[in-house]
Amino acid sequence: MRLLLVEDDELLGRALKKGLELAGYGVVWLKRGDDLAAVNPAADYALVLLDLELPHMSGLDALKLLRSRHDTTPVIIITAQDRAAQKVQGLDAGADDYLVKPLDLDEVLARIRAQLRRRDHRATDIASIGDVLVDLAGHSVSRDGAIVPVTAKEFRILAMMIRRAGRFVSKGDLEADLYDDDTGIESNTIEVAISALRRKLGRDAIITARGIGYMVPK
Repeated sequence: MRLLLVEDDELLGRALKKGLELAGYGVVWLKRGDDLAAVNPAADYALVLLDLELPHMSGLDALKLLRSRHDTTPVIIITAQDRAAQKVQGLDAGADDYLVKPLDLDEVLARIRAQLRRRDHRATDIASIGDVLVDLAGHSVSRDGAIVPVTAKEFRILAMMIRRAGRFVSKGDLEADLYDDDTGIESNTIEVAISALRRKLGRDAIITARGIGYMVPK
């Protein structure tokens, strides 16, 4: 699950990126408003965290441009602008949520989870695959009531498939979710993780279509 962070403050950006990555998200960090205008969030990211006071193009203008392209990627504004009129302006421009700095990481993570639940039409962060329960918020997996140990990489792959349950997810999409760039990608990383998950959760937990990808049954 990759997030796009658009924030020009070095200290805050670095701290947010680290906190989000520790929570299991992949994060791409941009520092200018026109950088956001140059990418396609809908194709590559689950959610955007957007500062308003950005160089070269304001966050508000970048957001308006994003929505003018019919991009419906969830956007959470993160800003020091705390007046009611500024919040209304941001939400009316197309933001899905609005957080005022200084930020509390736990609240940021909760707001992200809420937006992803809405996007995926889920009422809860608990997903089931037969006798397996996956807590997407708590990053835990259990089977028949017993905790199943999984690695961080295995959990991220499983979580991405759960969020797309009933649809095949390609190997390339899974790799893109695991890595911010092509650096360090091993050719068999996904196959090894899928094999481990099947061994731990049962072979029926993940369906493979050769040349297409992997799917968790809905």
